[in-house]
Amino acid sequence: MTKADLVASMAESADISKAVAEKALNGFIAAVGKALKKGDRLALTGFGTFSVSNRKARMGRNPQTGEAIKIKAAKVPRFSAGKSLKEAVGGKKR
Repeated sequence: MTKADLVASMAESADISKAVAEKALNGFIAAVGKALKKGDRLALTGFGTFSVSNRKARMGRNPQTGEAIKIKAAKVPRFSAGKSLKEAVGGKKR
């Protein structure tokens, strides 16, 4: 599914125009990005949780040359699916 498909689906299910649905989606994406940039978690009950994870520095290899390279530590976004989302996709029920 592309962003355009998602916007069309949101517009249809909420009975709003595609322009309004796209504004809402862009607003959601911006809010998630802003929260994660501050280091906050964003939890949507049943859907999942967005958070920031610290990835340690490590050694890697350049696949073209085989040369060892150092990969810097980084903060990376993380998403953990909630129970309802897992069940909707067909995950294990507890």
